Amino acid sequence: MPEFTASDGVSIAYDDEGDGRPILLLHGLMANSAFFEPQRALADQFRLIRIDLRGHGRSGSGGSLPTISRLAKDVAQLAGRLDLQEAIGVGWSLGASVLWHLLAEPSSHRFDAAVIVDMTPRVRNDADWTLGLSPELCAARSRAMRDDFPAFAAAAGSAIFAQGPAPHPLAAWASGAFARSDPDAVAAIWASLIEEDYRAILPTIRQPTLIAHGAGSHLYGADTADHLAGALSNARSIAFTQSGHSPHLEEPELFNDSLRAFAAELPPVRRHRATA
Repeated sequence: MPEFTASDGVSIAYDDEGDGRPILLLHGLMANSAFFEPQRALADQFRLIRIDLRGHGRSGSGGSLPTISRLAKDVAQLAGRLDLQEAIGVGWSLGASVLWHLLAEPSSHRFDAAVIVDMTPRVRNDADWTLGLSPELCAARSRAMRDDFPAFAAAAGSAIFAQGPAPHPLAAWASGAFARSDPDAVAAIWASLIEEDYRAILPTIRQPTLIAHGAGSHLYGADTADHLAGALSNARSIAFTQSGHSPHLEEPELFNDSLRAFAAELPPVRRHRATA
């Protein structure tokens, strides 16, 4: 994977293949760019950029504990370096929060559309919000990360898939990948994530948005997807009936076909890959 150096000196790894409209793929907490391996089939039509967010995969963590804002800054810097234009941003879970940051900042001009994969605009519930996770569950996850990260990662890797009579074929692989993430970075990002609240910025996002919801998700229900579809100015949702938290892995052909159809509704691209 190529790498670039972020503004604070941390090395961020990414993969860049294909040509056409750029699709920027942002993974979830403890995951990495390999979790979008099935989407490489889209490189026959699109330019695919898959990033390892800092603290994940082959990317460094840096001397200070990362936040969602820092992750978004890394991605914005890479998008500028690659001169991405008319891109589709795809954010899965944590990646959706990073993408919302990008769409609320000057980097927004680089994106023509967004795809949100099984995420809520506010993770931690409160008296006025019930479409995320309970404060007790958020606190329990924080303790589990601190007390026994390998066990937490193993359980989380299995839980991203719809639960059936047998474990998903990718469950062991996902658990192993999760466990290889930087525990301190993951805990810091999680602590930052549960403080974020994107509800106020959703109506300001003008890019057409496709919301992909796993009907078997253990984290967020259909009502969360419905809220996003109503709060965003130009959005619709699609349910993946055989998926949990990761429809791009569980129903990859349907996910890829849905992304192709969504992209076909956008105005034709005016620019392609910039020459070095």
